Amino acid sequence: MNATSEPENVVARKMIPKAAERLPPYIVVSESDLHLRRIWGNPREDTAAGMYLLALTVGYTEKANVNATVHKFDVVLYHYDGKTTEWDADFAWSKNKTIHVSTRKQAKWWYAKRFLHPSIVAPYDYVFLWDEDVDATFFDADEYVRMRIVQKHGLEISQPALDITTGGLHTYDVTVRRTSSEVHRSSCGPGEEGRRPCSGFVEVMAPLFGREAWACVWHMVQNDLVDGWGLDWNFWRCVDDPEAQVGVVDAQFVVHRGVPTLLAQGSKPEDGGGSGSGSGGGGARERRWAEFHAFTWRLQDAEQKAHQAALPSVIVKEKAPAQAEAPPPQDG
Repeated sequence: MNATSEPENVVARKMIPKAAERLPPYIVVSESDLHLRRIWGNPREDTAAGMYLLALTVGYTEKANVNATVHKFDVVLYHYDGKTTEWDADFAWSKNKTIHVSTRKQAKWWYAKRFLHPSIVAPYDYVFLWDEDVDATFFDADEYVRMRIVQKHGLEISQPALDITTGGLHTYDVTVRRTSSEVHRSSCGPGEEGRRPCSGFVEVMAPLFGREAWACVWHMVQNDLVDGWGLDWNFWRCVDDPEAQVGVVDAQFVVHRGVPTLLAQGSKPEDGGGSGSGSGGGGARERRWAEFHAFTWRLQDAEQKAHQAALPSVIVKEKAPAQAEAPPPQDG
């Protein structure tokens, strides 16, 4: 032990999380993962968890698209339609390498808040939190992450660019693929620099988070707001320099098919879907807008209270540029 290091007993005590004080410090395991392990053999010989985790909220009707997406990840599927064993009959990966969580009529961010706590996904360098209608035919996770596109450009929060040449949908210009670059970070015009959503922005549809960024975003996800509307307009809060650390990867792109399967789950009042009817998902859309306004108000209120208390993190963030008013509707 050198003169500046702490005694070993002090270091050990710092390892103990709350409620584990009765345990010997070096037996405490405060993190986990979503990697499947055998119930036979020597634990030392089990395969290690992957570098990245893919979490998808899915319905069985999108099984073909999901099948094209899941390879090369540790995978967890959240089923909003209650169908799980059906996947096993069609895909070997469903039986052998996938965790299935089934709760009817729940959205992606409901699952994320409950099952992707930072301590559970801590071993993963990156967490992919995608919608089921993202067509990843031309996407290679190894190229995106392992070949260091993300690391090379210093992106803590990113998304693959959206290809719109084959009919794919997009909501924000900044997410559209550019064929002349590997990565881009802005679509701002004169006088718009540093404003969301033209800079420092990726969409809630197909984000990729580094470990520390996800830990921050998870704490921003509200427990009772399940659709995530408004989160993407605030991802910038979870990095030091949004204009540098948030970006869109053109070299690896996807197609947003815009299939509103989850919207349809909340379209009937008798199913708890609100006032909407038919296949249009009106009730679910109403809920999304209500959540957006609730989240926006909570952030404004929290910032005001934190400013009054002179909290350092908020003093730094108040230098951020003004944002646009509100996002247009998003389906899927």
